[in-house]
Amino acid sequence: MRYLRWMAMFLLGWTFCGAAAAEEARLLRRPSVSRDQVVFAYAGDLWIVSRQGGDARRLTATPELELDPVFSPDGTQIAFTATVAGNTDVYVIPAAGGNPRRLTYHPALDAVRGWTPDGRRILFASDRETAPHAHFRLWTISAEGGFPEPLPMPRAYTGSFSPDGRRIAYEEIPTAFIPAWAQNQASQWRHYRGGRTHPVRILHLGDFSEQKLPWTNSNDTHPMWIGNTIYFLSDRNFTVNLFAYDLNTRRLTQLTRHEDFDIQWASAGPGAIVYEQAGYVHLFDVRSGRTQRLSIRVSGDLPWARPQFKSVASMIRNAALSPTGVRAAFEARGEIFTVPVEKGDVRNLTQSSGAHDRSPVWSPDGTQLAWFSDASGEYQLYIGDQRGTAQPRVLALPEKSFFSSPAWSPDGKQILFHDNHLRIWLVEVASGKLTLVDTDTYHDPAREPDAAWSPDSQWIAYSKSLENHLRAIFLYSLATGQKHQITDGMSDAVWPAFDASGKYLYFLASTNYGPRGGWLEMSSLDRPVRRAIYLVVLRAGEPSPLLPETGDEAAAEKPAEKAEPRVQVDFENLSQRILALNVPAGDYSMLRTGASGTIFYVEPLRMVAAGESAGPAPLRLHRYTLRERSAAPFLEGIRFYTLSGDRKKLLYHAGGTRWGVVATDRPGKVGDGLLDLSKLQMRVDPRAEWAQIFRETWRIQRDFFYDPQMHGANWEAVYQKYLPLLQHVGHRADLSYLIATVGGELAVGHSYLTGEGDLPGGEPVSVGLLGADFAIENGRYRIKRIYAGENWNPDLQAPLSAPGIDVAEGDYLLEVNGRPLVPPTNLYSLFEGTAGRQTLLRVSKTPSLEGSRLVTVIPVASDQNLRTRAWVEANRRKVDELSGGRLAYVWLPNTGTPGYQYFNRYYFAQQHKQGAIIDERYNQGGMVADYIVNELDRKLLGYFATRDGQPSTSPMAGLYGPKVMIINESAGSGGDALPYYFRLRKLGPLVGTRTWGALVGTLGFPPTIDGGGITAPNLAFYNLQGQWDVENIGVAPDIEVENTTADFVRGRDPQLERAVQEALKLLEQNPPPRVPRPAPIDRVSRPGGN
Repeated sequence: MRYLRWMAMFLLGWTFCGAAAAEEARLLRRPSVSRDQVVFAYAGDLWIVSRQGGDARRLTATPELELDPVFSPDGTQIAFTATVAGNTDVYVIPAAGGNPRRLTYHPALDAVRGWTPDGRRILFASDRETAPHAHFRLWTISAEGGFPEPLPMPRAYTGSFSPDGRRIAYEEIPTAFIPAWAQNQASQWRHYRGGRTHPVRILHLGDFSEQKLPWTNSNDTHPMWIGNTIYFLSDRNFTVNLFAYDLNTRRLTQLTRHEDFDIQWASAGPGAIVYEQAGYVHLFDVRSGRTQRLSIRVSGDLPWARPQFKSVASMIRNAALSPTGVRAAFEARGEIFTVPVEKGDVRNLTQSSGAHDRSPVWSPDGTQLAWFSDASGEYQLYIGDQRGTAQPRVLALPEKSFFSSPAWSPDGKQILFHDNHLRIWLVEVASGKLTLVDTDTYHDPAREPDAAWSPDSQWIAYSKSLENHLRAIFLYSLATGQKHQITDGMSDAVWPAFDASGKYLYFLASTNYGPRGGWLEMSSLDRPVRRAIYLVVLRAGEPSPLLPETGDEAAAEKPAEKAEPRVQVDFENLSQRILALNVPAGDYSMLRTGASGTIFYVEPLRMVAAGESAGPAPLRLHRYTLRERSAAPFLEGIRFYTLSGDRKKLLYHAGGTRWGVVATDRPGKVGDGLLDLSKLQMRVDPRAEWAQIFRETWRIQRDFFYDPQMHGANWEAVYQKYLPLLQHVGHRADLSYLIATVGGELAVGHSYLTGEGDLPGGEPVSVGLLGADFAIENGRYRIKRIYAGENWNPDLQAPLSAPGIDVAEGDYLLEVNGRPLVPPTNLYSLFEGTAGRQTLLRVSKTPSLEGSRLVTVIPVASDQNLRTRAWVEANRRKVDELSGGRLAYVWLPNTGTPGYQYFNRYYFAQQHKQGAIIDERYNQGGMVADYIVNELDRKLLGYFATRDGQPSTSPMAGLYGPKVMIINESAGSGGDALPYYFRLRKLGPLVGTRTWGALVGTLGFPPTIDGGGITAPNLAFYNLQGQWDVENIGVAPDIEVENTTADFVRGRDPQLERAVQEALKLLEQNPPPRVPRPAPIDRVSRPGGN
């Protein structure tokens, strides 16, 4: 069915332009210039063109992504970055064309940045071998291959050597918080002014002395050294432009004056700088000071942009079972399909690659389905016949927004649905009349929509948050339009469902949910919730179905004529008709009703099988019947279920592409009634999808962003500003870049891509690591350091330190799986495909085979956790040494579950210390760390003595001496809130540098058709004075201390050292109290001795 005529016409207008039509191209990225040519990336490939512009020639033609081309100084070679088989590495290709050569193999991210002045080595950024979290350093590698060597800077993102190679101008950190965000420009933030603003630095490679170019809280990037001038990009005057700093005169000059689009990337070559701006390549002539926009045409085949058939069974996001269970409806990759349980074939009802059709629901008679579609550019409600042969009806929705969870009334006259602004709506199917049912009180991302129809279609039951953050059950009457709260709000009540008879309403309720209500705070962690199951007798005269059973013979009764259920609700004394089912409380959810007197509900399985994929834990589905007054397991190992309209069939999802339908009258097992999804295929038109995705991601930010004024941006104008670039998208990576750039216009942190979408490319190949550092000595690879772990901990398995592994520091690695390892062969090239697999190593104490031995090890896919643990333990030992054992050291990786676990492990294990250094550098956030601040602020209240042993403090768990916190610009989000609260509580001084300044939050967003997406921060912080705070500011230290390259080379950490000094000073000023046990008290003798 083709009902998207307007969209098809729109797409036809641009499908054959861009690369295919050889018109002037845009979205030309990351250019580099030689004496007579310019190379750039477009549509995932590299292209080369005359320095005057014109027709570009293609250098690479692969479905994978190639970026960062940089000419060698003589212009004969081009180094570039390519992501192949999931690994991002450094490659080199002749400028005249030919086969690329791969130079790096490490599984970390390696990205080209330039060349050494002599043209012998390639400069690249990598997040390999860093701690405590991955961050960029600059490395060089021979253009012929070999083993890379790091530059001395502990952190560096981009750089450019002086002409004599003795100095380097470099950018210490990217503005983006995560290495992959920076490299892929997946998170953009215009006008950023938080703690990660940074100057260009100049490092003398001989004595490690440094200087900063003139700078005041701007983002100065991409240094380029030409002669005695350093060129760079800066947003110091709002929009990013090109600047120059003359090292002789110390004069700073702005060279370009773009006001619309930022300059995104720049690179220098002989006498010129090329840069990317507004999707064009511009050439700045150094001698004349003039800028020319190059007119470049590209023409070439883009196979990945052609329409193609794809299986979409793995992309199912919503499902519904037909009224009698003969067909299942699925939303998959933006299409609505129905799949037969037994007879028939798969049907694609929508066939609309350029629209996002979602959330199908069957009509009660099974002849129609309803779903949401954005075919018009905004979501509408579509109602179509079950065969997809007729034009669907279109019903308008309340406003431009996002909608979900449609539910058709049993009489077929109404459909209820939710929007993303906490509202429940009704729409009349016949007239399209809209009615607002209710609006929730709080945005709680942990809650799911749970509205349910009564069997007579006259009532809607739903849960709603009260001011105490607990939920209560409400009933909405369609007859009167009134809402009634039926639970008292002293428990958290959710998942209401009417019995098929209409006599009862079931729901789940918890009386221990309260601490979990603070879902944003760490204090809600480790708070198991238990819910009981309750039943409400709705009519006052209806007897309880749970009355004592007498066991008497029942009088013979005539079978009653089957009547349509009619729901009568008597609200007077209704609370006295709420009964608990005899089911032990548990972590229950997804309560739904089956046949009369039957309910289904799920709970997480207690044990997760080894090798279980990431994601929600598998569930056990229970069935309870009033007749038996007992529950029993029905299905185990599912992720989702739903029932047919007649309650006789049940659709379940068991993970992956395993969907099945079983009868509800008897228990089943996963694997029963599996549906054949092999034919769940669709024709994917990438360009049509890209157009839809571009608009939908713009809408997601419009509809979900916490500030409806969009931080002052005219959001419609932003859309129009970037829309002309859409026709030039030639690869899914181009689209991601364009979407992220639009997101950057919000000028907010946490605007980032949530997925890559459907990128073309092959299956990933893992590269194994040994958890060790290597050096080339005596013509062989020698082990410099082995990182120990905790081999009982799956996240800290150290391949070379497990019991029985006969490998030591200083040994030489001679062979890998029988293949000789001799430089310049790259060590990691022999470890492709070895992660998680037994690998045979030949090692020796000498560089010769004589006396060597064979050892079998299992390499790991990442050694980051091993390096992190080594960094933490080294810092803990250093604090112990500097403080004479008086101070504890606790590092916090984030403010989520790992940070919670780190804190509990390290803080309480050192509570015998007199004070503590809390290190939150590189804290990647997550939640608000109220729990940590509360524990740090715990007050000593007294002591308890026993007859034997030493007295204990009260509280027993706590550290009551001074605390000092270390912060830096790589701590953000929850890592911003933690030092803010630490200061607010006056717990101690902050030492280090200003934090990231990104105190907004992301609470979940709909994915795009192809699995990508973008965030729209929907949570923001303001302070007790009623001012927006921390976001785009950061938290400044009380004592500013920078760690320099010279410090790093000498093995020093001035931030840590100063924190210890401050803590010891506080200890001297206010030593922790030491109250001895009092003398024994006489409670027997008469007072006064008489």
